[in-house]
Amino acid sequence: MSATATYLLAGRLDGFTSAAHEAELKALLAGDANSVTVDLSQLEYVSSAGLRVLLMTAKTAKAKGGAVVLMSPTSVVLDVLKISGFDKIFEIRT
Repeated sequence: MSATATYLLAGRLDGFTSAAHEAELKALLAGDANSVTVDLSQLEYVSSAGLRVLLMTAKTAKAKGGAVVLMSPTSVVLDVLKISGFDKIFEIRT
């Protein structure tokens, strides 16, 4: 059975916060969920460490037959996602 979990990222996703968010996202995918919708509407900043968290989450979801969808990124975060090529890897819903 497939299910989609929703996860809200707020504030900063960087070297200081990435480990905690990665653990929470892994926990979501350890259960019944095989996909995650990540709400980026309140995310102000994402660093390379944060991008790594998104990639690792996508890898875990893909292994379960699911995917990660990025929802409502702020304009600053969307720019980072596009510059880094993540718009080619992830479905981004604005």
